[in-house]
Order: sequence, then C-alpha cells, then structure tokens
Amino acid sequence: MYKIAVIGDRDSVLGFRALGLDVFFCDDAETGRKTLLRLAQQEYAVIYITEQLAQHLTAEIARYKDDVMPAVILIPGKGGSLGLAGHALQAAVERAVGADIS
Repeated sequence: MYKIAVIGDRDSVLGFRALGLDVFFCDDAETGRKTLLRLAQQEYAVIYITEQLAQHLTAEIARYKDDVMPAVILIPGKGGSLGLAGHALQAAVERAVGADIS
C-alpha cells in the first residue's frame, strides 16, 4: 500500500499528522535532501514539501518531475506562499495540455 509524506519545518507540517500522513521535520536543506531521497525510494506515492524547503531542493525535486511516483507537490509553509507551488502547477498543466491556458 502506498503512503503519503509531508516534509517541512515542524510548525508547518505537524497538523498533517492528524490526517494520518507521515510527517518528517526538516529545518535545513541537507536534512530535507536526504529525507526526500530516502522517501522517494520507499513506498511513498505522494510527497508534499513546504515551499520554504523546496526552494533549496530544486535539483532534487526536478528529478521526479516526469516520474509517475512519487508525485512531489509543493505546499505553502507557515510563512505563507512564495508562489512556487502555483508556478509548478502551471508548468505541469502546460506539459499536460501542450499550451499555456491561463
């Protein structure tokens, strides 16, 4: 059975534990990088990462952009959105549709 993980700072991701998701606290890029690579090799179908952490892991996240699993999805952290998630979603739609539909 596939699982869902959330990676980010404690304050941003702790609430996801109440929803039954596996939560991994990472406050620095190196810990986040190691955690993402480890989870991608396990049975995680979806990995949510806070935008604040993701901005330091662009190369690692790009590795999984065209793969079916895991789906790496950016979410806003406690400091609010940085706009990265919206941009990533727009790029995914453009790839799927073949054109910018906004």
